[in-house]
Amino acid sequence: MMEPKYKRVVLKISGEALAGENKFGLNEEMLSMVAKQVKALVELGVQVAVVVGGGNFWRGRTSKSMDRATADYMGMLATVINSLALQDAFEAIGIPTRVQTAIEMKEVAEPYIRRRAMAHLSKNVVVIFAAGTGNPFFSTDTTAALRAAEIEADIILLAKKIDAVYSDDPEKNPDAVRFDQLTHKEVLDRGLGVMDSTAASLCMDNKIPIHVFGLSEPDNVIKAIYGEKIGTIIK
Repeated sequence: MMEPKYKRVVLKISGEALAGENKFGLNEEMLSMVAKQVKALVELGVQVAVVVGGGNFWRGRTSKSMDRATADYMGMLATVINSLALQDAFEAIGIPTRVQTAIEMKEVAEPYIRRRAMAHLSKNVVVIFAAGTGNPFFSTDTTAALRAAEIEADIILLAKKIDAVYSDDPEKNPDAVRFDQLTHKEVLDRGLGVMDSTAASLCMDNKIPIHVFGLSEPDNVIKAIYGEKIGTIIK
């Protein structure tokens, strides 16, 4: 039997991907599909940490009138909603899970503590990092890069609505070029929208590879953990 290529991963899920075809809110079929794939990883002995965006409820950067810091704090709360939904979906099929938030809200989740997170992971408990970094002006992509560095993850699995990295938005530009492999520097130099420059720089500095793929395919997370050639590898 093949061994997983990675032992500890950060799975970054976009909020929009959790909305499925609804484009807003939560799609229960998507939650269930993610939960089943995460359970398969746990059963393979892979330690899984999750970072989820909040774009299915709120994208503060698109607001032209609201104070940016306020909009970003609202976005952090949206990630908590998604994190609790994922926790419920995970635990419904027997995956022990803890949500840790960068903003203290002890009634619903643990505060983020690096050593506690790593202790959970060592016991095959899935840890969901919510509320971003706890600071405005930083994206959940940056959160994924930061937490991956802190917990010494082998890779970031970047599960998105689109199936790979393209030179342009493939929904708007049918001539957009699909990339199978890139370096962190190429992502930065070309200004590709796979993740923001802060996150890409953090991954480059800490030599953290990123595997970008579509979440909608039911087995893509499993394929990625075995190192199969799906989506785009950034390293």
